[in-house]
Amino acid sequence: MHRKCHDCFVICFAGNITTGLVYLSPVKTFWHIVQRRSTEEFDSLPYVVKLLNGYMWVYYGVVKPNSILVATVNGFGSVLELIYVTIFLIYAPPRMRAITAITFSVLDVVFPIAAVLISQLCFSREIQIDIAGFLSLLFSVFTYASPLSIMKTVITTKSVEYMPFLLSFILFINGLTWTVYAVITRDWFIGIPNGSGFVFGTAQLVLYAIYWKPKQSKRTSGEVEEGWEHEHLIADSGPSVEKNGSRAEA
Repeated sequence: MHRKCHDCFVICFAGNITTGLVYLSPVKTFWHIVQRRSTEEFDSLPYVVKLLNGYMWVYYGVVKPNSILVATVNGFGSVLELIYVTIFLIYAPPRMRAITAITFSVLDVVFPIAAVLISQLCFSREIQIDIAGFLSLLFSVFTYASPLSIMKTVITTKSVEYMPFLLSFILFINGLTWTVYAVITRDWFIGIPNGSGFVFGTAQLVLYAIYWKPKQSKRTSGEVEEGWEHEHLIADSGPSVEKNGSRAEA
C-alpha cells in the first residue's frame, strides 16, 4: 500500500511538471502580443475555456482526498490563463475585447462561482467530487479537441510547420503520465480526458514522422508558436490552413 502511494505521488509530481510546461507553452505568443500591442488574429476563446477548466480541476483537487497536486498545478495554470485573458482584454480590438469580456464574465466568473456554491450548499462530499470531476472531464474534452484542426491542416498541407514537435511531444508525455496515474488510482475523471490526450499526442507524433521534411522553410520560434496557438477548440468543417493553437491538463 505504501509502495502504491509512493508511485502515485511520483507519477502525479511528474504530471505536474508536464502540465506546467503545457500551461507555459503560450508565453512566447503572449510576449509577441505585448510587443506588437495587438492580438492580431488570435482567438481568446481557447484561453477562456482553459481558465474555466483550470478552475474546475482546482476544485476537484480540493474536494477529493489525496489530490492536492491536481489542485496545485492547475492553480498555477489558472493564474497563467488569467494573465493570458487579461492581455487579450488589454490589447484586443474593440469587438474582440467585448466578446472576450462577455465570455470571461459568464464562463470564468458566474459559472464557476455558481457551480461551487450549488455543489457546496446542496450536495454531500461524494456528490461534490462527482460534479467537480464531471465538469473537469467535460471541459478537458473540449480543450483536447483542439489538435483535430491542426492535424487536419498537417494532412492537407503535408507539412508540420504549424505543429511544433516539442509541444506535441510534451502533450504526448502529459497525457501518458496522467493516464497511468488514473489507472493506478482508478480515477476515470482524470483518465478519460488524458487518455484521449495521449491518443491525440500519439497521432500528432505519427503525423510528424510521416510529414516532417528536413528542408522546410525557416521560421522563427515565435512564428511557429503562433501556428499552434491560433487553434480553434473544435475543428473547422471546411478546408483550412489557418494558424491556430492547443491545452492539456490534467
